[in-house]
Amino acid sequence: MRAVVYRGANDLRLETVPVPSIKPNELLVKVAVCGVCPTDIKKIHYGLVTPPRIFGHETAGTIVKIGGGKSSLAVRSHSSKVVLKVGDHVALHHHIPCMKCHFCRHRAFAQCVTYKRTGITAGFEPAGGGYAEYVRVMSFVLPGVVKIPPKNTFEEAAMIEPLNTVLKAVNRLNLLRGDRVLVAGQGPIGLMFTKLLKLRGVNVLATDLLESRLKLAKKFGAKWTMNLSGKKKSANEFAKLAGTFDAAIIAVPSDDAVDQSIQLIRGGGQVLLFAHTKRAASAGEGRGKAASGYFPLDLASICLDEKDLIGSYSADFTIQDEVARLIFSRQFDMRKLITHRFRLEKTDEAVALASRPTEDSLKIIVTNV
Repeated sequence: MRAVVYRGANDLRLETVPVPSIKPNELLVKVAVCGVCPTDIKKIHYGLVTPPRIFGHETAGTIVKIGGGKSSLAVRSHSSKVVLKVGDHVALHHHIPCMKCHFCRHRAFAQCVTYKRTGITAGFEPAGGGYAEYVRVMSFVLPGVVKIPPKNTFEEAAMIEPLNTVLKAVNRLNLLRGDRVLVAGQGPIGLMFTKLLKLRGVNVLATDLLESRLKLAKKFGAKWTMNLSGKKKSANEFAKLAGTFDAAIIAVPSDDAVDQSIQLIRGGGQVLLFAHTKRAASAGEGRGKAASGYFPLDLASICLDEKDLIGSYSADFTIQDEVARLIFSRQFDMRKLITHRFRLEKTDEAVALASRPTEDSLKIIVTNV
């Protein structure tokens, strides 16, 4: 089969590799589509993991084989029992927690050792495998498989994983209807935050550098928008809003946005980091703003004003069914986020566009359909 193999930093190659073999109670899925995720982009650009690997984890496709010669397989998800059959259209989930360890008991699923194992592969060290024609779905991640209703598309189903991460983050915030929330950054993830908050009756201030993104944010439910391309003007605007918001979601890796947001929220408010995923070089190196990953913080604003600075990373397996309902009912119509589609052999171009978005680019899909 064809697959796009990561051979090192910024080195993706279309190669011929064996179709994955599967064991009893595993699935072989023919990939239809796979979304391009910033997490994979960082690994590719910075060479953060050892090659070779086949990336891509926002995957949907068709079950073509069930291990052990079976034609169907009963699987228990978090809240229901599902029977999977050859020919079913499915969305895949590459990480599943053990639900028993210390981290899982505290609902910190992304810290679970089992969750950190990747259960879907197209070959080599498991890395999702969605940038290939077929993937092997291991038995321990079968509870994350979601059947796609006939009326819905593979592309919609591939958006379950990213929307799950966003809903998980929203659930970490102590919000009431009518509260005011800043969403910094209106790329695909920021727009998902804006829409989900709107569905919960929250008033959103959406910020971005691109006017086209802010126009979309209005359509996705933002009550107010602010263009931050004029740095001095935007700083003055933020100063006027100090202490008037209940939460801020930082969907871009900007330290300045964090600093401004801590001033923006009122006492008892929360700042949630969603995009700060690149660790500082060393915890022992300089703590000034010039040192990447560190910036000055008035700790009294956290203590005396009872503000929370929190993070959210990856998905929550227990809300998978809720996310699927949002998407498949089209209460959240994910089709409006998908702007560009690339054939498998053009995956390097898809990654390049996703890493350097244009005025008209949002969610980017690699397709085998």
